[in-house]
Amino acid sequence: MEKIIIKEFGEEVYNFLSKHVDWKSEKTLVLCTSTIFNIENQPQGRYDSILNLKKINNILRINRFFIEINTKLPENGIFIGAVETYPLRVKRFFIKYPKFIAILLYMFWFLYKRIFPKLPLFKKMYFFFTRGVDRVVSKAEALGRLVSCGFEIIEYKECNNVMYFVVKKVKVPAENYQPSYGPIFKMRRVGKGGKIIYVYKFRTMHPYAEFLQDYILKVNGYSDIAKPANDFRLTDWGKFFRKYWLDELPQLFNVLKGEMRLVGVRPVSERFLKEYPEDIREMRLKHKPGCVPPYVALYNNRKKKEEKDGDCPFLLKYIDDEREYLRDFEKNPYTTDIKYFFKAFYNIFFKKITSS
Repeated sequence: MEKIIIKEFGEEVYNFLSKHVDWKSEKTLVLCTSTIFNIENQPQGRYDSILNLKKINNILRINRFFIEINTKLPENGIFIGAVETYPLRVKRFFIKYPKFIAILLYMFWFLYKRIFPKLPLFKKMYFFFTRGVDRVVSKAEALGRLVSCGFEIIEYKECNNVMYFVVKKVKVPAENYQPSYGPIFKMRRVGKGGKIIYVYKFRTMHPYAEFLQDYILKVNGYSDIAKPANDFRLTDWGKFFRKYWLDELPQLFNVLKGEMRLVGVRPVSERFLKEYPEDIREMRLKHKPGCVPPYVALYNNRKKKEEKDGDCPFLLKYIDDEREYLRDFEKNPYTTDIKYFFKAFYNIFFKKITSS
């Protein structure tokens, strides 16, 4: 088996896999299949490790495949697989073909493989003709699908233009999950009085990105604006949308519904709210969240304070900005919102503060 792996996939792949697998163990199963039948046929609980070296790009129903592997493994069982991610596919085009031909092929491929599967009119037709073979999968989607199917990410690595992932079974797959695919999606957030509201935004992330929030925070922590740092879940157009705050425009619908205000503390998840000190948490819950958050308006004040007192973790700065805004708002609600709105407007357009 070891010789076959080295011959077929290369020594780099073999060395990476060997960190997680005992090749000589009878409890290790090695497959190269895109057919769920070959997983269903395996006895339950017999193997501690299952390796499938066939790229998941060629599996018709990826989630069903992952769920079936989940049922065959014991708790903490290891699953290893492979995927050719979207950037690696593009890289392969430009390695394999001359630049001009590669550009033409890429344009056709992007339309056929990236656009058609997302359009209701063409989706069924696309899968009827392709049977899901050689589909495009982003890194975020591949890892997000795995997490949604009950796995925890241990490690991943790109070798020979393919990404290999190692995950561990930690729970049964999520039930009735509904990954977001459309251009507009709803985020579950905490509103006034602790009421759960659904905040609308334009999509800026790959499908299944919502399942990776805890993983990204665990690995990278928060960025300078209290969002996950080094977030590979963002799409290329998503970065553009966030640069100019276009992704926030659908929140105006929440304003019309009476769930949010134009200016106010950013609506946050239940998980993030637990990280706040108790005093600011209580202050937040007295008021509706807003589209334009205080940290954007107070950018200049914060920079001056940093120059004077030195730097500190951004989450603390972020919370201090909200505390300052809420105190001002409780004294003079209307004038405070007008002042913060125009300060934020100036900083977005002249200081280039983004929402990402």
